Amino acid sequence: MSSIKECPVVYHQTVAWGDMDAFGHVNNVMYYRYMESARIEYLSHIEAFNHGLVSVISASSCRYLRPVFYPDSLKVGVRVVEVRNSGFRMAYVLYSNQQAQVVATGEAIVVMVDAKTFEKAAMPLELKQRIAALEANFGNELDIGLPAEKTSLSNIGRALRDNLRGNIEQIVPKIGGKHHDRD
Repeated sequence: MSSIKECPVVYHQTVAWGDMDAFGHVNNVMYYRYMESARIEYLSHIEAFNHGLVSVISASSCRYLRPVFYPDSLKVGVRVVEVRNSGFRMAYVLYSNQQAQVVATGEAIVVMVDAKTFEKAAMPLELKQRIAALEANFGNELDIGLPAEKTSLSNIGRALRDNLRGNIEQIVPKIGGKHHDRD
């Protein structure tokens, strides 16, 4: 993902003087904090914390494309690119307003855990549907792992299959019966 326009949630981040390192540009660790803020904004937007769950990052990465300097402000776009049983994969785009270009991209694997036991927990269907609906508003179609009978195309396919199966079940005994009559 390389465009902020693909992101349903955009977090506005002001670069602070203290975000810079000894080399005079934003320290690489700060990018992870910026992505964290965008992730929490996304999770709040879909009301993820209303299900007795908390999010834990199992993996994350950042690709630094250009250095960022104070003073600047960033747009940190975030979207879900894959839904899993107990979590999802997010993609980030960090856009510098001062440079008018993307300065970094990133990804994170988010796992949902029970807020009381801290055990990995399956995501509720309602939460998956909220993610899919939010992403669909930006043209991002996601497979949220619904059983085949939940999707309209699958319903059509199942109806055709069942109809064909019914026809075969009516024809086969007749053929089989004639075959047995000849023996």
